[in-house]
Amino acid sequence: MAEATLSSAREAVHRGQLAPVYYLTGDEAVLKREFVDLVVQRGVDPATRDFNLDIRSAGDLDAEALHAMVETSPMMAERRVAVVRNVEQWRRNTKPWKMLHRYAAHPSPTTTLVVVHGEGCDPDDRLLAHSTHIAVATLAGPDLEEWIEHTAKDLGLELTPEAVEHLVATTGDGLTRLKVEIDKLAAATPEGTAVSRSHVAEMVGVAHGETPTDWVGAVLHRDTARAVALLDIVRHQSGVSGVRLLMQLGTALLGTRLAVGLAEAGRPAGRIRTEVVGWLRRHRPAGIGRYGDEASRWTAATRHWTGAELDRALAVVYDADRRLKSTTLSDERGTLYSMVLFLDPGSRT
Repeated sequence: MAEATLSSAREAVHRGQLAPVYYLTGDEAVLKREFVDLVVQRGVDPATRDFNLDIRSAGDLDAEALHAMVETSPMMAERRVAVVRNVEQWRRNTKPWKMLHRYAAHPSPTTTLVVVHGEGCDPDDRLLAHSTHIAVATLAGPDLEEWIEHTAKDLGLELTPEAVEHLVATTGDGLTRLKVEIDKLAAATPEGTAVSRSHVAEMVGVAHGETPTDWVGAVLHRDTARAVALLDIVRHQSGVSGVRLLMQLGTALLGTRLAVGLAEAGRPAGRIRTEVVGWLRRHRPAGIGRYGDEASRWTAATRHWTGAELDRALAVVYDADRRLKSTTLSDERGTLYSMVLFLDPGSRT
């Protein structure tokens, strides 16, 4: 029927323009849940919610129960909302799916149905054809910052730009954990007080200069002593794993490789950062905070690497990632230390 961005769908719902059938796919469960909450808020009068709201898991519904759920008329209201979560629990081409396909092709004008597909699952083609499809992607860059600021504002909290940056650097881009930390900040911050970077550091328990982003920066600048010193600090922080560190480092090395390639192709220094920012906006890699800041870090790192060295470094990081994911290997610390030392040309002479 239609493809919509999450932003445009939200704006339409805020205006009271609800689609007959929404189909949510993608990997960000928090954003799916927030969209469902918005549809419920705008689509159902709280006074009649007991009669006109039905939220069920697909595993609890057979075809007959699904039919009754979506075809029930609203009571004492113009509209009702039905939500079916985890439709991946149904095997393809079974009766519930067939029932859902028939309904989506001819939906009730007085019901808004929201169908939520779990992460890592291929969308259903027939449902795509008869719904407003929203692919809910992981947030990055300005979108992630906007979500943090909006979430904080809903709790009466104002975060400085430096506080947002440190929150992402210490917590990562996982919205569930970010929401927990924002809730903690809201509970501990007096009304009217702007949250600074030091407030975030105190609450999260990670000082400025000791984040995974700082460790990646030390590796990029080939400051091996600092990278080694930071490794035991960042590894023990909540939510940090060796695989997460390698994913973040791999993205940074890839971005630096792009910047080096542009320099080797003769791009002016001022142009390289602009093109790297453009690449970030197009590809939106996970785990990235402010695009401008990240592009500046990668561009500054180009003086420490050649293209050939970065190619080898990416291969080393890939091998370390493969080793960490092996079920036969448990020495995370040794793998990461060896990788950092191997990336230092002075350590191999």
